[in-house]
Amino acid sequence: MNATVAPAAATSVAADYVVAETRNGVRTLTLNRGERFNALSRAMLEALEAALDRAAAERDVRSVVIAAAGRGFCAGHDLKELRAERSPEGRHAIFDLCSRVMLKLTQLPQPTIARVHGLATAAGCQLVSMCDLAVAADVARFALPGVNVGVFCSTPAVGVGRNVSRKRTMEMLLTGEPIDAATALAWGLVNRVVPAGELDDAIAHFTGLIAARSASVIALGKAAFYRQIDTTLAGAYELTGDVMACNLGDPDSDEGIDAFLGKRAPHWRGSTAG
Repeated sequence: MNATVAPAAATSVAADYVVAETRNGVRTLTLNRGERFNALSRAMLEALEAALDRAAAERDVRSVVIAAAGRGFCAGHDLKELRAERSPEGRHAIFDLCSRVMLKLTQLPQPTIARVHGLATAAGCQLVSMCDLAVAADVARFALPGVNVGVFCSTPAVGVGRNVSRKRTMEMLLTGEPIDAATALAWGLVNRVVPAGELDDAIAHFTGLIAARSASVIALGKAAFYRQIDTTLAGAYELTGDVMACNLGDPDSDEGIDAFLGKRAPHWRGSTAG
């Protein structure tokens, strides 16, 4: 990477369960319990939710990268914590919290990108699937292994099943066997697979392109995509037709079209790009 970068600002969240760092409009949220394979304990989920809420409120943040410390990306729920929680209400609370965090990845106005450097299993695989984009190192692996320990990966299947075909999702759910990064790419779980040493450059490729686009248009389009994808075909066209008409009322739309017709670079509101 040859671009000049601004100094990064790092902040800790909830006793360093999640470390937030911002550089050139890219907020990187690093799961920071590498010795526990970044298990999604209640404390980890609460820290991640708080970090996502902060990012959503900051207009200068153009994209959010979900990264992880240690050898693995994320091992999913903390099984010791789940085993120790004996009340149905307590168990429901953990899964409700996790579902809320997963949904926030799609509700965030900024694009979210999973940076997968190692093993992602169960709810960790779900975390990858719920990000808008995912880039994996060639050594990464992915699994829905709950069936191996008597806990079927029902909630992880929600996100994975919306990225991967039904037959392939069921293969992961029923066998618990991991798939390698190349298979994850072929099956649609990730966007790119690169050598581990090129992971950050591949992420920067996406964040650079995002930064050069209109933030308001991306936020509008991302919200519309997730609203339409699970509705009927007719309903999806009705919804997105309204969104397109609304989009054309955005000043950045006028600027983008005028720039295209005038054969010049666009100058988006609140952006130095272009």
